[in-house]
Amino acid sequence: MPDAPPKRRRRTAAAPLPTTPGTPRKKAVAAGPRAPRRSRAGAAPEAAELDRLQALIAESLDADKAEDIVTIDLAGRAAFADRMIIATGLADRQITAMASHLQEKLHQAGIRRVQIEGAGGSDWVLLDAGDIVVHLFKPAARALYRLESMWGAELDETAPDASEAG
Repeated sequence: MPDAPPKRRRRTAAAPLPTTPGTPRKKAVAAGPRAPRRSRAGAAPEAAELDRLQALIAESLDADKAEDIVTIDLAGRAAFADRMIIATGLADRQITAMASHLQEKLHQAGIRRVQIEGAGGSDWVLLDAGDIVVHLFKPAARALYRLESMWGAELDETAPDASEAG
């Protein structure tokens, strides 16, 4: 009998990997916290870079006729940002325009992801540019929330002891 052709082996499907039941969110929670991300340089932003961005923001707000522009240094006091800038606008359209102009200028300066909250016509708009947070208020909302008194430098000063008073 002539040589028979070789038999072909059938490939069998590998056994499926065991899967964990649940949604991706539940799986992420079960996996635990991720390691913290590092910035490109691997360290906190330099003070010169923060000063440059702060000047850019203040210049933009001034050009948009913002009132009472206040800058508060949060370094060592808050984990969410190193600087906070607070300004007042008189109308919804002015505040919305200030927020969109800031977003454009920060994008041009290299800040790719600027989060804006409340831009749809509210008394308070927040821009999160990473290490700098900008609050844009109407006058009544600014007086109500009083962020300057909450984060201002006078909170760092210690009150005199009663024994020293007198």
